Amino acid sequence: MTTMTDTTAAVREFKMPDVGEGLTEAEILKWYVAAGDTVTDGQVVCEVETAKAAVELPIPFDGTVRELRFAEGTTVDVGQVIITVDVSGGAAPAPEAAPPAPAAAPEPAPPAEPAAPSGRQPVLVGYGVAESSTKRRARKQVPGQADASPAAAAVQAELNGHSAPPPAPEAAAPAPAGTRPLAKPPVRKLAKDLGVDLATVTPTGPDGVITREDVHAAVAPAPAPAAPAAAVVQEPVAVVAGDARETRIPVKGVRKATAQAMVSSAFTAPHVTEFVTVDVTRTMKLVEELKQDRAFEGLRVNPLLLISKALLVAIRRNPGVNAAWDEANQEIVQKHYVNLGIAAATPRGLIVPNIKDAHAQTLPELAASLGELVSTAREGRTSPGAMQGGTVTITNIGVFGIDTGTPILNPGESAILAVGAIKLQPWVHKGKVKPRQVTTLGLSFDHRLVDGELGSKVLGDVAAILEQPKRLMTWA
Repeated sequence: MTTMTDTTAAVREFKMPDVGEGLTEAEILKWYVAAGDTVTDGQVVCEVETAKAAVELPIPFDGTVRELRFAEGTTVDVGQVIITVDVSGGAAPAPEAAPPAPAAAPEPAPPAEPAAPSGRQPVLVGYGVAESSTKRRARKQVPGQADASPAAAAVQAELNGHSAPPPAPEAAAPAPAGTRPLAKPPVRKLAKDLGVDLATVTPTGPDGVITREDVHAAVAPAPAPAAPAAAVVQEPVAVVAGDARETRIPVKGVRKATAQAMVSSAFTAPHVTEFVTVDVTRTMKLVEELKQDRAFEGLRVNPLLLISKALLVAIRRNPGVNAAWDEANQEIVQKHYVNLGIAAATPRGLIVPNIKDAHAQTLPELAASLGELVSTAREGRTSPGAMQGGTVTITNIGVFGIDTGTPILNPGESAILAVGAIKLQPWVHKGKVKPRQVTTLGLSFDHRLVDGELGSKVLGDVAAILEQPKRLMTWA
């Protein structure tokens, strides 16, 4: 009895933390460790994607990895155990397997020997043969937590230095009437969203577990599996499915959060957008001059830098635009700081990190902050904290060759400035038509906070500064 207690106490569980301040789930993008690896306090063990950003998770203790509970690509609820570590200091026992599901009723496995065979060391939940001794909540004891395809399972096994697990059994028939189909919570939610009855889905996962692919296959006109279809009636339709006329892309992570935020913003805040076309020839000349300035050595200088500074000066001259609407208390919250958001398109979707206290930064400091923000976003390393607390945002749609647009407010912010493409255009300058560098600015603002006069003043000030950048000094 004492030995059992010591063994249990030697195994520490690391749960999915709330890395996004209130988010309820995260997707495991990549594991950096495998079962049997030694880890130390503070070592990054995996990368996860929340609805806000990709984040690396460090382990908070020393020991040897005992088990990875979820496969890469799995969405995990906050609070679920994702990895167990043996902290006893001895050799790591064989990783545990998920307890068998009552409905599946697989053959019982004998107690694990002191040394598990090297040919089939369990790595992910559902692949093991050892009996679990870790405390688990009943709702987490769902088979097939790894939910990986045979190919993904083989790759994961090779990465961990083990032979690939045996191929999954052939697709089973749908669950008999009265039997609860085996599926993970995210898969159940997907089926509910798509209107699919899990009882009618043919599972292809290990131990008869229904996977995401099974649900999507049930929605498609007809599946095209490698094995012959069970229902002969559907064979003629399979030819149509081969045309790939539709592709369904699950919306999750950053894209899902963006979609929800934009819908909420569009139908909550009354948007107003105003436009102005301005000659920015002098600003473009100043950009070239600053590139040669020693104060900006090693820094990235571009039009966005001066546009950002112009907006900050305009906000200083019109502080009422820098506010937020408190729906609960029916109050306008005036902010005496500017966290300047910069919309960035990344492979994972649109994100809006912001520069904290941008109003207090000098031009070289602002250039450094912008450079760091952009490079971090491109690498997918933007932290959740960097995307919270923004007050106003700039979106540079000109990089895509677009002249202007009507941007939607970032939730909780009062205004967003869209910057169009800067192009040579015929322009009346000093009484003559000349080719000048011209752009169009579009300012969207929350009409509960900003009336037409205030919004026009802010947009007018930004345009005036970009037309005559010496105003950066005279108005500062």
